[in-house]
Formats: sequence, structure tokens, C-alpha cells
Amino acid sequence: MAEIIEPRVLKGFRDYLPQDETARRALMEVLERVFRSFGFVPIDTPALEYAEVLLGKGGGETDKQVYRFKDNGDRDVALRFDLTVPFARFMAEHVDELYLPFRRYHMAKVWRGENTQRGRYREFMQCDFDIVGSDSASADTDIILLISDAISALDVGGFTLRINHRGVFNRFLDSLGLRDKSVPILRLVDKAEKVGSDELRRLLSAELGDASAGKLLGYIAKESGFEATLEKIEGLAGGPAADTQRLRDIWRNASAAGMPGSLVLDPSITRGLDYYTGVVFETNLDAMPEIGSVCSGGRYDELASLYTTKRLPGVGSSIGLDRLLAALDALGTVKRRSGYTQVLILDVEESLAPSYHKIARALRAAGIAAEVYPEKKKLSQQFAYAERKAIPLAVILGAEEAERGQAQLRDLASRESATAAFASGDAAELVARAAEILARRGA
Repeated sequence: MAEIIEPRVLKGFRDYLPQDETARRALMEVLERVFRSFGFVPIDTPALEYAEVLLGKGGGETDKQVYRFKDNGDRDVALRFDLTVPFARFMAEHVDELYLPFRRYHMAKVWRGENTQRGRYREFMQCDFDIVGSDSASADTDIILLISDAISALDVGGFTLRINHRGVFNRFLDSLGLRDKSVPILRLVDKAEKVGSDELRRLLSAELGDASAGKLLGYIAKESGFEATLEKIEGLAGGPAADTQRLRDIWRNASAAGMPGSLVLDPSITRGLDYYTGVVFETNLDAMPEIGSVCSGGRYDELASLYTTKRLPGVGSSIGLDRLLAALDALGTVKRRSGYTQVLILDVEESLAPSYHKIARALRAAGIAAEVYPEKKKLSQQFAYAERKAIPLAVILGAEEAERGQAQLRDLASRESATAAFASGDAAELVARAAEILARRGA
């Protein structure tokens, strides 16, 4: 006998059982409806790209997390670590086939060889949405409003959408003479919530000195409201400019659109990746801030310049589905199901198999998910199967029922039964009764 291979998956990777995958798909379906309501269209890109395409401008920490290897053709390739860089390549390659501004969404897996923790895996699903071809406050606002609508549609409770502008931050660094250290400063500030204020002060002092560290900590502190915070950072950055005007325009647009008070100007939001050039944003669940941002992104006007001489300004965001699911799990709000079947037609008599499939087809035509149990077994086994899949309703049609021209409909939760005519193969009444029972049960 051949040696059995131990079934196992790599650390940071995982299988999804039906109850987990149906929960994830339910979130994706909600998000897709919201994306489409804003006029966004779907695309897809390869999981594997040339390494030089992906690593052109990711940043040192990102490079260390990429799964990179030589393929059978000795090509230097890598698995995508996000959906933004492949999208920049996609736009450069297909811009003449598309229209601008172009609104896309993309839901797919990405891979990062980072340390695993709750809600953070090495293989995970991202949902990206971007507007390319417009450098405007209107485009920035639409992404922010889409984030708000998407998180609201997921019914996860309160959330805070924090925004900032890289340009204002860079002007402030210029005023301190620290622009040459912008990359390490951005990385440190981006970790503010993870390390805490005392540790951040220590790290900044070690990098910049106590005086500059104190000024930087004063800059990133929030004031009592959006406009008050904006006035403070504008003054510290040297006065009014296009970047602070962009923040004002976004605030005015979002307020006019009726966005709730979840929009906060937070000068500590910088985003660690190097390709962001303008507004940046992160979204946290109020009930679980410790899990980190569940939706983040920003403006990246120069990213596509790695692949084309055409200027393709863009702004977008990404929802980390797996992190969001982990948060919802902890909050106990994930709705799981073992399957989609609403009606199970039991196999009571093998000779009646044609009738079973006729009933199932009639139910499906009416929008009711139905399946036929594929072989004759004890009814107790078939009921047990229905229970495992949380199927709410069963159809029982045996020889006696067929002779009377009536089928039984069994509510599997209450154990109550009803009858419906099934004479001469006409399933209309049966379908109507099934729909009535399911509606009553909210199934």
C-alpha cells in the first residue's frame, strides 16, 4: 500500500469550508452591488507577474514580503502582493482600449510573506476600487463616499474614515528641513497606533532628535474637528496651498452628499507604501479598532509612470476581506450558512425520480434553490443531511402521495407538514405553497 501523504496547508494559508466561504461570498456580493451603483466595472489580472513589474516601486519592506522565484523558463517572477501595482501595469498596457476616467473594481487573492496574526494571512482576498484618469477633488470624494456606502452596506456598526494628505505632510517636513528623511518618518508615523505614543516618541527622537520629534508629534495630533485640524496643519505646513484646498473641497463635497460624521482628518495617517502622492485614508471599525484598518488607500498620481509616459493620475482603496471577516467573527455578526438549498426533494421511490427532478426544476424556475437527494436511503439519513445543510423545507413524494396526486411539504424546523397538489406532473401549487412557507420563515 502506498504511503499516505499527510494533508496539510502552509502557515498563513487556509482552506475555506462552506460556512466560511458563503460568509465571504455574501460580503463580496454586497460590495459588488455598491461598486456597480457608483458606475465601477470589474477587471482581472494574472496572479503571477514579472518581478520587475511588481517591485518597481513597492518599498523595502514590501520587497521582503513578496513571493519571488525563478519559473521553469528561468524568468524572474513574483506573486502579486496587492492589486494596485498590477492595475497600474494594466492601465499602461490597455489605456488605448479603455476610456478615461476609468472606474474599476477587482476582487482577487494576493500574497505576502509576512508574520501571521488574527485577521492577517499570507494569502488573502482584497477588494480594490479605483478611478484613473482624473486628478480632482470629485474623484477623491467619490472613493471616500464609496467606502462609506460599502462599509455601511455591510452592516458592521459604526466606523471612522480617517483621511490625510501626503502633500501637506511633506510641506511640514520641508519646514523642519527633514524632507530627506521622509521615507523613514512616514514608516514610523504609519506605525503610531501599533507601537503607542511613548514608543513612537522614542523612535522619532532616535531618528530625528527630541526637538524635531516633539514638533512632529504636535503636528500629527488631531484637533476637535475636521476644519480645526485642517487650519492647524495648514499653518504648520507654511500656509494655504493646493493640498489643503483639496482637503477643503473633499470635506465640502462629502458634507453636501450627506456623508455621516465618520469622516475625520487625521494627520497621523500616512500609509507606508511609497507610491501615494496625495490624499490617503484608512477605515476602522469603532467596535474593534485594535484589528486595524479594514479599508485603506489613497491617491497615486505617479505610479503608472513606471510603465508609460502617459500621465494616468489615480485614486483608489482596498478592502481587506479576510481582516474584515475576522473582525465580524469577533463581534459575532457574521452570518454563516452551510449551503444555499431552500428545498430538498427526498428520494422515497426510485421510480419517481423523473417527478423529483420536475419538481426541482419548477422550484428553481420560481427562484427557489432546490436539490434532489441523489439516491434512496432511510428518511432519517436524508433528514440528517438536510439538517447539516440547514435546509428549511423538504418535499416528500412517495408512491402513496403520487397516487393521491399530493406531495407533502415538511417544515424541517417546526416539523409541521402541509400538502400541495401534484397531479399530472403539475407543480404550480407545490411551488406556490413552498414559496409561502419559505417567506413565512424568512428563508
